[in-house]
Amino acid sequence: MTRVHSKSWKLLAAVLGTCVILSACGTSKSAEPQEELPVEQTSSPAPSVEAANGAGEGAMITPDNFMDTLMKGSKEDIYKQMSPELQGIISLDEFKTTADSFMEGIASWEKVTEFKMNNLIESSWKDQTGTKGIQASFAEDHQIAGLLIQPLERHEETDKALTKTAFQFPLKGEWFVFWGGNDVLSNYHYAHETQRYALDIIRTQDAASYEDKGTDNENYYAFGEPIYAAADGRVVEVKNDIPDNTPGVMNAEEPAGNVVVIDHGNGEHSITAHLKQGSAAVKKGDNVQQGDLIGHLGNSGNSSEAHLHFQVSDGPDIFTSRSLQIRWADQSQKLTRGNSFQGLPD
Repeated sequence: MTRVHSKSWKLLAAVLGTCVILSACGTSKSAEPQEELPVEQTSSPAPSVEAANGAGEGAMITPDNFMDTLMKGSKEDIYKQMSPELQGIISLDEFKTTADSFMEGIASWEKVTEFKMNNLIESSWKDQTGTKGIQASFAEDHQIAGLLIQPLERHEETDKALTKTAFQFPLKGEWFVFWGGNDVLSNYHYAHETQRYALDIIRTQDAASYEDKGTDNENYYAFGEPIYAAADGRVVEVKNDIPDNTPGVMNAEEPAGNVVVIDHGNGEHSITAHLKQGSAAVKKGDNVQQGDLIGHLGNSGNSSEAHLHFQVSDGPDIFTSRSLQIRWADQSQKLTRGNSFQGLPD
């Protein structure tokens, strides 16, 4: 990565945002989003709190005092707790300048998400206008492993335009929304029209998406779980021969990996990506009913770990069609970042 030379907070967002955890499931081979999923942290060990802040100097920065410190306290204390990777991207002076510029005119912040996943605490905040957002990732030793500072653009017209089809969630049991929602803090896909309303879903136990060391796909609770048709329709595309990745190693040449695309009529196509190699239970031309088995969750394509990527688009091509806001048959649960929810009955 190249060092930041601009003093613009927009560049800070663009560069630091690439280091939140680990780039994962991507989309297009060019300019589409890169997913970030909660794989095992691989950055350098954090310095001790004393070393990070200087002996007896400054205060430990935590998710609880991060925003107060950013607004009214010492930005140097924040910088000293950043990971070596983040410090290698931006200097202290650049961080101070860009953060000060971003904070101009902001009177207050509201915490919108906080959850622990795979030894990281993920926290995010919006300003009082809802037009600026900050996301920070804290390791257990309080090292700041990731930071995203970004304006929050809204697309209200398409946010309100729900699909005509009412979809059921295509998995059974309890699941966790890692990316989902109507802004880039809760859903990195939102910045891109082709995947604006896509979801990335993982299965968790005890605030982790994997057991043991997470080095094998079978360690991940989502891997191999059955996927069902979210609504009646006709299968228009199946890809089934892409190998599953070793966790953390991604296949950018086949971004969607193994995929099933179903035409549900009304110009609405569900796209289910990153299936397990060889697991597709349908073929092109098949008619399916809601609840029919279509495959199993995998880690194929530009994906860092086993998860469900699900979206509905106005065409069958994930890279050229527009993503649509999904009308869910069950409106009682929020499929937004940080929330657990119940899928189909077991």
